[in-house]
Amino acid sequence: CCQCGVAIPPNPANMCVGCLRAQVDITEGIPKQGTLHFCKQCERYLQPPGTWIQCTLESRELLALCLKKIKASLSKVRLIDAGFIWTEPHSKRLKLKLTVQKEVINGAVLQQVFVVEYIVQSQMCEDCHRIEAKDFWKAVVQVRQKTLHKKTFYYLEQLILKHRLHQNTLRIKEIHDGLDFYYSSKQQAQKMVDFLQCTVPSRSKSSQRLISHDIHSNVYNYKSTFSVEIVPICKDNVVCLSPKLAQSLGNMSQICVCIRVTSTIHLIDPSTLQIAEIDGNTYWRHPFNSLFHPKQLEEFIIMDINRVQEKKKGAGAGARSNKHTLAEAWVQKTSELNTDHQYFCCTHLGHILNPGDLVLGFDLANCNLNDEFANKMNPHHIPDVILIKKSYDRTKRQRRRNWKLKELERDREGMDTDDERQYQDFLEDLEEDEAIRKNVNIYRNADVPVESDTDDDGPPRISLAEMLEDLHISQDATGGEGANMMT
Repeated sequence: CCQCGVAIPPNPANMCVGCLRAQVDITEGIPKQGTLHFCKQCERYLQPPGTWIQCTLESRELLALCLKKIKASLSKVRLIDAGFIWTEPHSKRLKLKLTVQKEVINGAVLQQVFVVEYIVQSQMCEDCHRIEAKDFWKAVVQVRQKTLHKKTFYYLEQLILKHRLHQNTLRIKEIHDGLDFYYSSKQQAQKMVDFLQCTVPSRSKSSQRLISHDIHSNVYNYKSTFSVEIVPICKDNVVCLSPKLAQSLGNMSQICVCIRVTSTIHLIDPSTLQIAEIDGNTYWRHPFNSLFHPKQLEEFIIMDINRVQEKKKGAGAGARSNKHTLAEAWVQKTSELNTDHQYFCCTHLGHILNPGDLVLGFDLANCNLNDEFANKMNPHHIPDVILIKKSYDRTKRQRRRNWKLKELERDREGMDTDDERQYQDFLEDLEEDEAIRKNVNIYRNADVPVESDTDDDGPPRISLAEMLEDLHISQDATGGEGANMMT
């Protein structure tokens, strides 16, 4: 060695390794410290200038992000190896061990290992900033239904919760006839509209308003509005179809009962048990309205009932329901028990009704039907009474209800007694209709003691097998500050 005189194998620099490192530092100019920006809310890292990417600790993506920070400085050396040195996850520190080579004096190649330390700093990304602001939105979905009852909205709320479509919303606002969903991007709002059109019969319109325009880069900033109108028909509504629509559905009666609303409107003819499904497109081509409001339901008592064997199908008749039983009944209003006035009717509830039972229905014989199709019908084809559902003691049902539902977090205008009554009606519909229950997440209520499911005398109930356990995950399960960085 020309510096220290130690015997060495010949090399172009004529120096030992120690003297060569003392003379030349190939890592000079490469920063040994850096900064990474991390968003706690969405757990993403900032990739300059404005992209946020998802990376787990000690992943290839995070290693590439760290190397890009010093990419310009590494251009003068040759990178041989790079890897993470383990650091405590809450330390807000990331250490990289780098191995580099560089040609030095007279063509000698020197290899050196060094450590670069990154400090992780918290910074909220733009998306999370908009969510926290609550009022910064790019698109809104306005869902409306022109009815007095909110059964369809309660069902829709459970579907949104089950499929977790509420997670990307900035805000949910409750209006007297619907809901408003606010989003930070038009694509998220369009996804919500597509979901609504697949789950409930509806139609939609869209519009956009120009907010700003950059004439130099030709960039436009719009706010989009999607209007979704749900068909104004709810469960337990009595409807009058147009003659053309009734004929196309298998020559069924124009007066029908809506037994449920899912992605289609399910109708049943109470005099023949004939069933039909109407989708949104068919409804808007042949619209019809509900003849009564739910508040007009009257209570009847069954005086006598006879099950009827299946009637002979007419020409072109459609399918019949296997879950209902056709029966002929004599009923009397509970408000007219001191009189001898009775009504005769056909009903689809023969499988659950017995003499002496209370049942809710509509009185068509003593009312004025303000409907264009009903007014043109032959009066002999309009039944005197249509029975809708069996009546149970509501107080007893609430006391025995050992399950609950989750609700969307939304801005309410105020919940009055009528809303509470409608919500109880929806809970009772869930107990009575298994088809709707399959689309809803039902959770066991630990506050109510579990009773036997074998009691057949009372109202319908939901079995324990259909209930889910309500999980509560602690927020501090991963430790103190910095726990959001855990993967």
